[in-house]
Amino acid sequence: MACATSLPPLDHAQASLRRYAGEYPAHAHAHAQVLVGLEGCLQLELDGHAAFVDAASALIVPAGVAHAFLAETPARVLVLDAPPGPALERVRRFAPPPAWKVLPAQALDAQAALATLQGTATLLPRRRLDLAALAAAVAAAPAQDWSTPRLAALACLSPQRFHARFVELAGQPPAAWVRARRLDAAERLLRAGLSLDAAALQVGYATASALAYALRRERGVGARGLRRPK
Repeated sequence: MACATSLPPLDHAQASLRRYAGEYPAHAHAHAQVLVGLEGCLQLELDGHAAFVDAASALIVPAGVAHAFLAETPARVLVLDAPPGPALERVRRFAPPPAWKVLPAQALDAQAALATLQGTATLLPRRRLDLAALAAAVAAAPAQDWSTPRLAALACLSPQRFHARFVELAGQPPAAWVRARRLDAAERLLRAGLSLDAAALQVGYATASALAYALRRERGVGARGLRRPK
C-alpha cells in the first residue's frame, strides 16, 4: 500500500544527490521525479510493475505513481524533483545526457535539464546487469578464468549482448575490468606481506614478473613499494 508524503507542492524543479541502501516502502507524492543512476542499481516497483535504474539509465516517475525502492548494495542517484508536466506524464526509462552525470547536483540547472527530456532516447526493456554480484564472484576466486563468455553466463546473457551492456554500464570492456579487480587483490596481498610469487599465483598471473609488469604499467607502482615494512 502506498503512503502519501506530506511534502509541499513544488513550483520549480530542483536537483539533489541521494544515496539509497536497503528497502524503502511504497509511497507517492504530488510532484514528478526523474531518477538518474550514477552508481550501483536501484530497483523499483511502480504501481506493481518492476523497473530499475543503473549507471547507464534514468527513469521518470510521474506524480501520483506509487513506487518502492530496493538497493541490495548502496546506490547513488541524481534525483530531479519537478512539478507535473508534459514530459513527465508517463513512466519511461531513457539514456540520460552525459552532462547530467558530470556536474555536481548543486550545479545542475534542473529546469534546463528537464527541458531536454523530449530529445532523450527511450531504452527498450533489458535484463538487469548486477555488477556487484559479478565483482563478488571475481573477488572470491580472482585466479580463475574470468572470460567474457563465463561472465555472460553468470548474467544469463549472450557474450555479445553482455559485452555491449557491460561497456555501457561500467565504461570499460570486461577484460579490463577483470584485470583491475585482480590488481586490486594483488595490491592487498602484497601490502599484507605476501611474496610477489605467491600473490601472482593467487590472482591469476602466470609469473611474478608478469604481475610486476602489470602493476607498473597499470598502477605505476612496484611490488617492493607495496609491501608492508618489517
